[in-house]
Amino acid sequence: MTSLRCTLVLLAFVGCAACSGGGMIPASGRALEVSSSGSRSAADSTASPGESSAGLPGESSAGLPGESSAGLPGATFACGGIPQPGSADCTLAINLNVAPTANPSQPASLIAGLHPADLQSAYGFPAQNAGATVAIVDAYDDPVAESDLAAYRQAFGLPACTTANGCFRKLNQHGAKGSYPAANTSWSEEIALDLDMVSAACPNCSIVLVEANSALLDDLGAAVDTAAATGAAAVSNSYYAIEWSSESNENAHYNHPGVAMTASSGDRGYATYPAASPYVTSVGGSSLSRKNDGWSESAWQYTGHGCSAYIARPSWQRGTSCDTRSAVDVAAVADPQTGVATFATQAGGWVVAGGTSVGAPLIAAAYALSGRSEPPSYSYSRPFAFQLIGGNRYQSITGLGSPTGLAGL
Repeated sequence: MTSLRCTLVLLAFVGCAACSGGGMIPASGRALEVSSSGSRSAADSTASPGESSAGLPGESSAGLPGESSAGLPGATFACGGIPQPGSADCTLAINLNVAPTANPSQPASLIAGLHPADLQSAYGFPAQNAGATVAIVDAYDDPVAESDLAAYRQAFGLPACTTANGCFRKLNQHGAKGSYPAANTSWSEEIALDLDMVSAACPNCSIVLVEANSALLDDLGAAVDTAAATGAAAVSNSYYAIEWSSESNENAHYNHPGVAMTASSGDRGYATYPAASPYVTSVGGSSLSRKNDGWSESAWQYTGHGCSAYIARPSWQRGTSCDTRSAVDVAAVADPQTGVATFATQAGGWVVAGGTSVGAPLIAAAYALSGRSEPPSYSYSRPFAFQLIGGNRYQSITGLGSPTGLAGL
């Protein structure tokens, strides 16, 4: 079994003007400046199976394509090293220069990072919707998931989402409450981020957290099947595996007609799975910051992207020069230096988070808001509903671009 890793990158910092959560710019007035800065190339033909990360600061191709334990500039990967086959690893990175803020009751005005109102403004997400359910699939148990979620929602004035009021459910991979897997610090941080991002994009959505026994793809796949059976409109998958020759055998887990599937594209610069599955909307990464009366967005160079080594290009995927499946469909903020506020006890409290982990739950929640549970082909038929990030066509790192409302989802 190939190795997996969660795609969370955390960067704790304070005083970042680009990331402060004060104020909201109405979605109708979005003035988005896009550029290709931060991207290795605007052409998707530069990304190919097994590509190295030559040119990416802090990365080398030792061991795995584009992989090293050096981490992101200014941060360190908490898990470190290269995962062994069959084992799980995260891409958690923490800025060692600034301590997290432990107080769960921190006033919103003092919480660094993009707030729910910022994300709703930047991507044109309406703040109202009732009845839809979003499922989150992650590995291992987060024993404080509900209390961390409560801290985030209370800080930003979002309605309570608890087991008691029926908004929040936590299940093991077999669909049962209780008998949860072993706790894991890194995946707990991932879970906290995922729950917060669903809350940010769709404050009135119900949330189901399905915890896989481990980070093995068989366990995660079983958890996806369970999540799809809960009645969720969308299922978010913030993890990725290095591609392997029989990965298409896992596609059945992500093929649930009537349930939208999203997956993080990864954070190490090369195509990954399940992002390469034709049944998921793969979410790449951007840098997002305020610009005058709107937002500036550019490609985040560490985004997993490129041409799948094994999955054929779907007929609906247009604009890419890949002969196989191009592993990014759409994009959302991922750069931890322009990242989102999240509360994770295991990370020390309030931190600013990035990685393509941010985008998978955001886009899953957007599907729930749209009232549609379409396959990714739907987005390709509506390119006008996305803001292209850099250049004038489909981009390998950011795909069709970032949402400008819900028309493309």
